[in-house]
Amino acid sequence: MRAMLWVVGVIAGAIILLGLLLEAVRWLAIIGGVALIAVIVLAFLRGRQAMHRHSAGR
Repeated sequence: MRAMLWVVGVIAGAIILLGLLLEAVRWLAIIGGVALIAVIVLAFLRGRQAMHRHSAGR
């Protein structure tokens, strides 16, 4: 009986930790996606500024 309680406790703890890890991975994926979009937008804006500056110098 005592061994069964230990097994149930260990399985419950593993499930809780797995849930926390999956939640953390989901948030990291969201943050990574937002950062990727921000980098793309900044690169686009910098490219436009460089093109504008290059054509204005002529």
